[in-house]
Amino acid sequence: MALQPLDAERSNPLGGGPSFPLSNRLLRALWILTWAVLASWTPPPLRAWRRFLLRTFGATMAAGSDVRGTAKVWYPPHLHMDERALIGPRVNCYNMAPIRIGHDAIVSQGAHLCAGSHDISSPAFQLTTRPITIGARAWIAAEAFVGPGVDVGEGVVLGARGVAFRSLDAWGVYAGNPAKLIKHREMRQRPG
Repeated sequence: MALQPLDAERSNPLGGGPSFPLSNRLLRALWILTWAVLASWTPPPLRAWRRFLLRTFGATMAAGSDVRGTAKVWYPPHLHMDERALIGPRVNCYNMAPIRIGHDAIVSQGAHLCAGSHDISSPAFQLTTRPITIGARAWIAAEAFVGPGVDVGEGVVLGARGVAFRSLDAWGVYAGNPAKLIKHREMRQRPG
């Protein structure tokens, strides 16, 4: 079940009030401390240890999936990684809503997955959240940004520093801000 933000009219985040319930804030504080002490310094080969920590805090981590130590996962219960999916160094996985990363997908260094925004028509600036899906064999290149509600199709490439605010069609290669289709990706056959 997805975590729901508090009603901004009542919690007053613009005045310093919280956006999420106390139970969520306490879990995240414990998570941040745990990751800092037990995982943030670990080298890439210790992926099984990092998977164990993420699972302990509620993430769904398939065999061979990996979150590098310098990455930041905001809320583990909202992270679902399929087989051999990778979140690279310094990735910010700001998963206020669920984020699913398909098998063999790569989120490269410094990328930002952001599943939340604000209702700019709301006088209280209400926080809104929407899930992100990254399809199998997709590649989110270095320092790219994927916004709330975006569905990155299977095999998509979002180029370095590309910005996706809308869903990206399968097997497309996208670049720029906002990301635009520049060509279609074709996979070569492996030598037999």
